[in-house]
Amino acid sequence: MMEPNRKKWVCLLAALLCSGALAQSCTQEDIQGYLGMEMESESVGAKQKQQQAQEPKADTQKLEQPKPSRISAGKYAYGQLDEAGRLAYDEMLTAILGHEEKITLSTMDLDVMQQAYTAICEDYGGLFWVEGYVYTRYTKGEELVSLEFSPKYTMGEGERREIQAQIDRTVEEWLGGVSISDSDYDKVKYVYELLAQNTEYVPGAENSQNIISVFLTRQTVCQGYACAVQYLLGQLGVEGVIISGSARGESHAWNLIRIEGQYYYMDSTWGNTEYRNGEAEGTPFIDYNYMAMTTEEMLREHTPEVDLELPECTALEANYFVREGKYLEEWDPDRIGGILAEAWAGGQAVTLRFSDGELKSQAFQYFITEGHIADYCGEIQEINYIDDNVWMEISFLF
Repeated sequence: MMEPNRKKWVCLLAALLCSGALAQSCTQEDIQGYLGMEMESESVGAKQKQQQAQEPKADTQKLEQPKPSRISAGKYAYGQLDEAGRLAYDEMLTAILGHEEKITLSTMDLDVMQQAYTAICEDYGGLFWVEGYVYTRYTKGEELVSLEFSPKYTMGEGERREIQAQIDRTVEEWLGGVSISDSDYDKVKYVYELLAQNTEYVPGAENSQNIISVFLTRQTVCQGYACAVQYLLGQLGVEGVIISGSARGESHAWNLIRIEGQYYYMDSTWGNTEYRNGEAEGTPFIDYNYMAMTTEEMLREHTPEVDLELPECTALEANYFVREGKYLEEWDPDRIGGILAEAWAGGQAVTLRFSDGELKSQAFQYFITEGHIADYCGEIQEINYIDDNVWMEISFLF
């Protein structure tokens, strides 16, 4: 019996960075001489976890800045911030999109700033030109009087525009087979299959923490997959957010998505897998178990580590096997045989999920052990299959 050859995924997340660089606009002596103020700067990596903030002793009056547009209304992580967090989010995102060198935030709370930046990274998978930030705190005596945010850009505006144009061309080509008017399910399935068929999981791939690795070099890791899912589904009008945490003991990233009003979890990294029959080279195989998971299914191997309040996902309407008629709750050999015959004729792999172990065992005995698969797949000479007792599935690999 052939055992599934599951890849062991290794997710490369950005390291926590911390340095003592001073702001570049003026020297400490200039500030102290002019305002009697002191400043302290610190660099924060793209994935740094929340730090303990120092509470300001006074909130002195600052110069007013125009309030940024609330372009992220409806975004999942944005919606979970309080008013101060949303305003900081708006300010930072506007600065990043505008490639601004630095801005003074409306908040002076480090926690608010960090939570807002993390939410931006969760809501927007396409920010390939920024990786973390530097913040500078200005104090007067013992009073914290302002907090400055400086995005850490990995490239200049000119290079960013050139890369964006290349990404746009790839995305336009890739999404040529789906329409904005298609159902959410069809859009999600299309993107899931698209990434499985067009990208390769490569530990240490260049730009693996952003979408450049997916759309330009087509070699990435879990963070790149998760960012690409959010970016592509966003182009199609499907809500999605990036979830970080761990899976099978390794750091990992995946997505929470909304399909036709219901939330599901998607792990496109694990959708891209392969099987071996003991003799042949590895053959690509799309694993649909991870396309639209419930919370219970997601928690079997994934552990979220986010500040987001995550929904309890219980819906099955967008489950691949339910939607495609490949979830079996009763013994019907002709129905199963018909599914196998169609897959055999097309030279495609097909996975059947069963409602319980007894029904799966009955199907295994009939079609594989007794060989009745030949009644439906006429000239079949051998049977390559995966028998999965965790998901109660049998995959037939034609």
